[in-house]
Amino acid sequence: MEDKTIDGRKLRFLNIIDEAEHECLACIPRRSWRTKDIIEVLADLMILRGCPEYLRSDNGTEFTANALKKWLLAISVTTAYIEPGSPWENGYCESFNARMRDEFLNGELFGSLREAEVLSKRWQKYYNTIRPHSALGGKPPAPQMLIPCTAGQRITDSGSTIKGKMNGFAALDSQAGIRYDTSKQ
Repeated sequence: MEDKTIDGRKLRFLNIIDEAEHECLACIPRRSWRTKDIIEVLADLMILRGCPEYLRSDNGTEFTANALKKWLLAISVTTAYIEPGSPWENGYCESFNARMRDEFLNGELFGSLREAEVLSKRWQKYYNTIRPHSALGGKPPAPQMLIPCTAGQRITDSGSTIKGKMNGFAALDSQAGIRYDTSKQ
């Protein structure tokens, strides 16, 4: 996704969406993206969330580069490239991009790259924690709610089992279903 600062310089956004949870994992503006930048962002996400089952992306040079393909193969992540001219194959990210354009980018004039970074982070937090999602029954994908627990404690919330302890708070047992969806246009 692209936009520009008020001086006319291009901004390119890397948006990474978790298809299973409908959560925006990254919304990062830069002047340009190289393959090593993409690998760095993905590696940071995988350290925090684990490796996804697959990575769906467009056919941009940053995503089809041999370095990225080799890295993903080495960590057993399948690549799923969408067919050129077939945005419907990447529906979650296309939907996110449309919301981002309508609800955020069309209402902002960025004075600098730094301003775009700060406001994008703020909008990502709003999207994940406050904004209702129709696909999730009007709930946000990552509401601001922490449930204190002790090690090994099991809590049931609306039929979902919460297990274990993560930094003193419970975490939903949904890691196996996490799939990241990336699209940068």
